[in-house]
Amino acid sequence: MTPVMRVLVVDDEEAIQEALAAWLGKEGYQVDTAGGGEEALQKLEQCLYDLYLLDIKMPGMDGLELLARLKERQPEAAVIMITAHGSIQTAVEAMKKGASDYLCKPFDPEELSLIMERMAATRALREENQALREQLQERHEAVFEDLIAQSPAMREVFATIEDVAPSEAPVLITGETGVGKELVARAIHLRSGRAFGPFVALNCGAQSETLLESELFGHERGAFTGAVKARRGRLEMAHKGTLFLDEVGEISPKMQIGLLRVLEEKRFQRVGGTQYHSSDFRLLSATHRDLPRLIQEGRFREDFFYRINVITIEIPPLRERREDIPLLAHHFLERYARETGKPVEGFTREALRLLTAYQWPGNVRELKNVVERAVVIARGKVIGAQELTFLQPQASAPRPGALTLREVEIGHIQAVLSACQWNVSRAARQLGIDRVTLTRKMKRYGITRP
Repeated sequence: MTPVMRVLVVDDEEAIQEALAAWLGKEGYQVDTAGGGEEALQKLEQCLYDLYLLDIKMPGMDGLELLARLKERQPEAAVIMITAHGSIQTAVEAMKKGASDYLCKPFDPEELSLIMERMAATRALREENQALREQLQERHEAVFEDLIAQSPAMREVFATIEDVAPSEAPVLITGETGVGKELVARAIHLRSGRAFGPFVALNCGAQSETLLESELFGHERGAFTGAVKARRGRLEMAHKGTLFLDEVGEISPKMQIGLLRVLEEKRFQRVGGTQYHSSDFRLLSATHRDLPRLIQEGRFREDFFYRINVITIEIPPLRERREDIPLLAHHFLERYARETGKPVEGFTREALRLLTAYQWPGNVRELKNVVERAVVIARGKVIGAQELTFLQPQASAPRPGALTLREVEIGHIQAVLSACQWNVSRAARQLGIDRVTLTRKMKRYGITRP
């Protein structure tokens, strides 16, 4: 419910004070009155008002001087000047100095009502914008809180985000799994002119081609078995906002052709439909795959690659920016200590040595999960090596040629499962994959609980 507007009427004529107070009170406003500028300033010591009606010609401090004093104290104040017909020029001058409108004597109740409604609407819009700004700031902080780094490589990434965010150019974000590609995409969105619009994300690697087509383009009722009603796709949902396609390297060449046409024509048809729909969105994409290599192998279209790759942001893996590890570890520790209510305050030197020496195949996502686990099992105020027993540098950094990639993955999965007491769900979260994927890998590699 919108709060009642508080109004202060300032006029040296008592009859005008009473008339305006009675009329505005009947309209539902909360009204105070003052007989001059000094009295008005005294009332401002007690509280601030949403709207001020100031008579221009008053003995002592006139309306223009009071307007200037008022604006010094309350720059966003809405002010209506009260003037006689012969002083309209002065009222116009007052509007140049910050007044919102003016009202001529004798008053027309209809005109007064219209002005007040306009002022109320302006106030509501201002409050709505403030709420949106606060909401945007919260979203901004939530996204940027995990983009913490001090390494030169990441500072360069942050600078690029600042540079490209205001444009409409498509951006391709590359990097290994877990480095924070979606966080970078959200940061670009929140610093762009589309920040108040939707951010619509879709993981293309988690969909079959048929399902991906429906997810992107939407479908009409009866387009396929199970399509009991029409459904909007992500392209429509992203209108006036940003569309983020994660794992874009998994999209089939056929789907790439359809998306290329959408990017060029800005219109598309839903699956099973004949009507064209349009959508105004900015495209951000991400992948951990080597797209130029996929192009050479004929598995990725060159024209689609150049369309989505106007600007590239490459996020380095965590092992190549080890100076960021202690900073991120302390950040995650503070978060999880706060969430769990545990009085964990930091790491021992040995624990930080283990964290910094570890290879982090799962990157920041894995570090986040490791710190969460350490906080949960910690018994004291400091996390030591005993909470990080499976993070042995020699286990994660095998000699070149000593182990195959398969052997490295088996060893890492076994280490994480052991650290999680063979709780598959917890181990999957720590590895940054879902439970089904982990179970499938355990079956493929013959990994069983001892």
